[in-house]
Amino acid sequence: MSLSSQAPADAVPSNWVEAMPRPLRPWLQLMRMDRPIGSWLLFWPCVCGLVLGAMADERSFAEWRDFYDVALFGLGTVVMRGAGCAFNDIVDRKIDAMVARTRGRPIPSGAVSVTAAAIFTIFLALIGLTILLQFNRFTVALGAASLLLVAAYPFMKRITWWPQAWLGLTFNWGALLGFAAQTGRLDLPDAFLYAGLFFWTLGYDTIYAHQDKEDDALIGVKSTARLLMQDSGKWILRFYALCFTLVLAAGFSEHAGWPFAFVMLAAGAHMLWQVRRLKIDDAANCLMLFRANSVTGGLMALSFAVAAWFAPLLG
Repeated sequence: MSLSSQAPADAVPSNWVEAMPRPLRPWLQLMRMDRPIGSWLLFWPCVCGLVLGAMADERSFAEWRDFYDVALFGLGTVVMRGAGCAFNDIVDRKIDAMVARTRGRPIPSGAVSVTAAAIFTIFLALIGLTILLQFNRFTVALGAASLLLVAAYPFMKRITWWPQAWLGLTFNWGALLGFAAQTGRLDLPDAFLYAGLFFWTLGYDTIYAHQDKEDDALIGVKSTARLLMQDSGKWILRFYALCFTLVLAAGFSEHAGWPFAFVMLAAGAHMLWQVRRLKIDDAANCLMLFRANSVTGGLMALSFAVAAWFAPLLG
């Protein structure tokens, strides 16, 4: 089998991309459509921000516009994640070719040229811009500002041991966008939410980075996995504890009641389960726990939704 025809090592087995016509597969793989976990990790902060914004305006999250916004953010998540991944692969093509898990990606494998990937990135970004323009001006400006984070991210692993922190700033921008889309502003509860989700990303992406730490050491790529090594479990627990505390603070700042806290306890328990199950020298274990964060994010989003839905009943 040629390298260009191999599925990426961390793709979901028997995923739908493999059933698509052969000419389409490299483009879908470039967007990471065979690895949907990244889209979920981008999407859930958007939902949290949207619902928290509704709570800030003292209304339940049940109007038709709310569900329309969720759909827009869902589509925007897929498109902009695809654009970000394509840009990342252009920048990292030489590094990816030296790492076992990534050398089968479309650019290092030769399935997609750098020029074609650049054009595709611009095309996806224009779709994302069209979606962003559906919101208020403040949200549009805020969304445009995120491009600075996206553009800088691929270079962070070359200059800092904390590229996962930069990813945390980038991946959770949707929490700010969602809140701004509802309210036309930012305030303290949303800052708590953004900070909490930052630490969530710092935890789960440290788990993810342990898959590549041996290759990263050989080629000089930095990560929190390499920095923290055997102490990673302790640090991930601290990151998740900060996430749990700050997300709780976000909800309670907007007068979320006991239903919010109840669901958040489930999210906290899920994060604790990850730490207890973590085996940093087992790549399959790290990938499984990383993917499990789609559940963690879903539980946090559900906690805000439940708070908004029950608020009228609780007075």
